[in-house]
This record gives sequence, structure tokens and C-alpha cells, in this order.
Amino acid sequence: MVEEILDASLARIWGVRRGQLSILVHSGSRNVGRAIGGLWRDRARSRWPEGHRHPPGGLFPLVDPDEIGEYLRAEATAANYGFLNRALLAERVRLRLREQFGDLPIPLIFDLPHNLTFPHDPGWITWKGACPAHAGQPVIIPGSMGAASYLAVGRGSETHPCSASHGTGRRLGRFEMTRQGARHGPLGLEGVDCVTLRAERVIEEAPVAYKPIEPVVQAQVEARILDPVARCAPVLTFKG
Repeated sequence: MVEEILDASLARIWGVRRGQLSILVHSGSRNVGRAIGGLWRDRARSRWPEGHRHPPGGLFPLVDPDEIGEYLRAEATAANYGFLNRALLAERVRLRLREQFGDLPIPLIFDLPHNLTFPHDPGWITWKGACPAHAGQPVIIPGSMGAASYLAVGRGSETHPCSASHGTGRRLGRFEMTRQGARHGPLGLEGVDCVTLRAERVIEEAPVAYKPIEPVVQAQVEARILDPVARCAPVLTFKG
């Protein structure tokens, strides 16, 4: 639910108002992107000349223009599949809400990938677990299922290649959370309404696994990366 409007003028233009129910759909291409990434990682490694020291971090470059073009098309295919996943999930939510409450207007505010490569003078920029934040562009910073999410607007900071964080980032990995849950540690799940077909997902994605969102947003405001437009409080989460 839209809990607070922080930029009234822009919120009005985007059709966002206090008390409104908002739906945040988070899905990528699932294993399609992972398979493409693994295939091209191995292909780039196989092209590395024998006898030469491996590059730092094991980041092997693609050099051949034809291979670069082929990779970008494969990556775009995965991104398109992620877009279709989100569109389908959003439409299923729309259909169910309209069955219950009538012909509600449920417009799309923004859709963006968080794993994609774009031209960026003088070369390329890859957003991996991040999102574009060009001047005037909507930016979505999702919180955990127990913390607020933010709708913001990018400021086009060239110091930070027109990029913002995609969420807050994890404090504890999924494996660590599973171990912590087994010890019945505090998970921050009090008052959290989560529907899931896999009980372990509630523990893996518990609020305590994530960093606090307010300092993350404030740091980006101070760095002139973005400005907040609205804060949304969690009402219900479905974990696939």
C-alpha cells in the first residue's frame, strides 16, 4: 500500500496516491538467464590463450565482434522472457482482483530488468543486481516482505553511471538463513503475511536476511543518484 507520498508533483503525473494498493512483481528469466550466462562464461574461458595468466576474478572477455553480438542477442532473449514472466504474473493478479472487485483500473507504472547490458558511451554498461537511474526515469527499490519498498526517480548521475541499487542487498545468504531458522533465531517475521507453496522460502527470504532499506535509500539521495517519490508498506507477499 502507498503509505506516504514524498514527491507530490511527480506522484500525480505517475498516477500514484496515498492509500492506493500497489503490486510489485519481481521475476526474471529464471534458469534461462543462468544457462545463457554459464554457456558464455565457459565459451569466453575456452578462447583465452593457453599459457597466459587468467584475468583477475576469472572475468574472461569476449573479443570477437560476432561473438559479442551473439551474446547480446542471447542476453536480450533472456531479458524478454523475464519481461513476459512479469507481464503474465501481473495480468493474473489483475484478473483475480477484477473478479473480486469489478473492473478496476490497474495501470503499469514501470517495468525494468535488473540484469542487462546497454550501450553507454564510450562503451557498455551491465546492470547486474542494479537498475538504470537516468534523469526522470522511475526507479524501484524493493524492500523485504517485512520492510517498505520505494518508488523513486533517477537523477542521471554520471558519477554512478546512471545506476541505482536494486533493493538493499542481503545480510545473510539463503543457506545461512536455513541454518538460522533451524535454531529458531529471530527472523523478523512477526506481523508478516506471506503465502507460499514452499515453506523454506519464508525462512530464506525472512526480513532479517536483508539490510535495512532506509539507510540504503538515504545514501543514494545524498549521492544525488535518485529522489524518493513514494514509500509503500508491505501488506501481503507471495513467494514462488
